[in-house]
Amino acid sequence: MTDRRPLLRAIFDAAVAAAHPDVVLSAHLRPVPKGRIICLAAGKGAAAMAAAAERHYLDGLKLDPARLVGIATTRHGHGVPTRRIKIIEAGHPVPDEAGLKAADEALALAQTAGPDDLLLVLLSGGGSANWIAPADGVTFTQKQQVNRALLRSGAPIGEINTVRKHLSRIKGGRLARAGQRAEIVTLAISDVPRDEPSAIASGPTVPDPTTLSDARAIVAKYRLEVDDAIRRALDEPKNESCKPGDAAFARARFELIARPKASLEAAVKVATDAGYATIDLGADLEGEAREVAADHARLALKARAEGKRVAILSGGELTVTVRGQGRGGPNQEYALALADLLKATSGISALAADTDGADGGAGSASDPAGAVIDHATFAKMKSLGLDPKAYLANNDTTAFFALTGDLLLTGPTLTNVNDVRVILVD
Repeated sequence: MTDRRPLLRAIFDAAVAAAHPDVVLSAHLRPVPKGRIICLAAGKGAAAMAAAAERHYLDGLKLDPARLVGIATTRHGHGVPTRRIKIIEAGHPVPDEAGLKAADEALALAQTAGPDDLLLVLLSGGGSANWIAPADGVTFTQKQQVNRALLRSGAPIGEINTVRKHLSRIKGGRLARAGQRAEIVTLAISDVPRDEPSAIASGPTVPDPTTLSDARAIVAKYRLEVDDAIRRALDEPKNESCKPGDAAFARARFELIARPKASLEAAVKVATDAGYATIDLGADLEGEAREVAADHARLALKARAEGKRVAILSGGELTVTVRGQGRGGPNQEYALALADLLKATSGISALAADTDGADGGAGSASDPAGAVIDHATFAKMKSLGLDPKAYLANNDTTAFFALTGDLLLTGPTLTNVNDVRVILVD
């Protein structure tokens, strides 16, 4: 039986490459201002974006290094060497003390910006956890606790960020308010469905359409156990996020430089060039990983029954309502649910992975990006007597795929345009 793993990996790699900062950033960078360039970056691609900006201004435009300052806050293990922009590695998905310090430093530096300066804000997925600046009256520990509760609840990222924005001094437009005397240019790599600017890194430099009332409703919807201080903060009018018309946005501009749709199109091209008819399910899929896997399994089985050679591709960000004690992530959960449904069928292989190189996990740079399944997976499941349903019940998908040898280990990719899922039907 033909090994499709090299092709699956090539499809995934094409999606990642299409969104790398080295490819997408420089065309969007502004001319040198009269004053300084103050670069503030956050997210899994922050260090790579900062390094690309340095090359553009220092090497390409010969900017005096003294006129370039900044801080880039990224996930642990995602740092790269820089010359003028300070790199801080911080916690993700659960914030840590490094992120707390980095957010305070970023706000302080933004407040020094003058009318002749350019405040260059570079955002990518993960920025919400990397920049942690609790609202007045909320402790760092309380903010961590609500973050953990949200991550375990199964709430989509938009709802998670709605709560985050109303418990923060930097999110929801507040960074723009801190630096509003300068020209503010935000360049973002989108990791959110429909590329909503206010959702990327929780929108630190754009107006926020969500409200304190929305945040309270989300806490109630998922029955989150939160401290009284959190509830008081969500009742405090001064914690309302910045809205359209705020003076903070008078000189602020926002641009997307990479988006999930473009990366999915790059993936589709590789599959098409390999001779597959493609079914593009779109770059904005949301929902419980197992339920989406069931839908996609039906499509794959139908194509197999009809004798079609098809590649089924999708992006977006799936969720997992955590009920067990194991380790994993939405892509591994999707892949294992898919494996359980396809194990009796030959000629189908699949990959599901996060383009940032980490699917769930414990916040380590060595966490798996996702998993691959094919006939070898099914044979190993049978020979080892592995029950996918038992591992799914405990949300222990990493352990399952470690036993079958099917974890996809990429390391940090230095970008993030959500997930890529590919099913090849031969």
